Amino acid sequence: MSCPDCFTGSVLDGEPKGAIVDIQGAYLAAGPGTPNRAIIFLTDIFGLSLKNSKILADNFAQHLQCDVWVPDIFAGHPPVTADQMKLLPDRAGVKTSFFTILSLIWAVLPSLPGLIRNRKSVVVPRTVSFVEKLQASKKYEKLGAIGYCFGGGVAMRMGATTDLFNSIILVHPSPPSDDDLKAIKVSLRCLTRTPDEMGIKPERMREIEAMYEGRKGKDTFVEYEIKTYKAHGFGARPNLAYPDVKEGYEKAFQQAVDWFNKTIPA
Repeated sequence: MSCPDCFTGSVLDGEPKGAIVDIQGAYLAAGPGTPNRAIIFLTDIFGLSLKNSKILADNFAQHLQCDVWVPDIFAGHPPVTADQMKLLPDRAGVKTSFFTILSLIWAVLPSLPGLIRNRKSVVVPRTVSFVEKLQASKKYEKLGAIGYCFGGGVAMRMGATTDLFNSIILVHPSPPSDDDLKAIKVSLRCLTRTPDEMGIKPERMREIEAMYEGRKGKDTFVEYEIKTYKAHGFGARPNLAYPDVKEGYEKAFQQAVDWFNKTIPA
């Protein structure tokens, strides 16, 4: 699912340049390069209603010179809206006062039914269907997936249960299970916040790293990398007025570009 901090953040400046297409209402940021690879961008709980994911997809398309697809993983009904986000601080990790807790409860309650309707066991098959339809039409040679928060959990599950992706990046994902971690057979990169009281705990990150390190020299080894950032919101909803958030956002973006260029080169 998602942590309470994932309701916070800011809306990026600018406007999307891509378009909604007729494959399950997905957003396409068309890249100028050759169509041998593409990226599937899996959103946080704000879905396509928040323009941040579309703007990020546009930026990835330009830097990676390839198509970037943002499927409507919530089928037109994202659990959380930008208006709800405005009720909370624009920076996660602020001291939780009594009034902050009340604001959090007030913001989260209307989203509970939507979160239940769009639980991972529902969203994953919906997203698998999208990627299969996309590949039937486009036939990309290589697919990368980048998932933010809730979308990170979806990317992880798809990587564990399908062979649709050649490389995966998780950005502050919902905590993965050991079974999914062991089942991943493609290169994996995980970006998270540290210290993280709401998401994957530091001790759990060390366990995950040890799990992948233990694969070295074995047939099950996959290329992996784990990076941590000090600021929450560095991934998809950064408030660029904060220097630490801006730095984390820019580094995470560039490192994602570098990872895809390394693991699924054009």
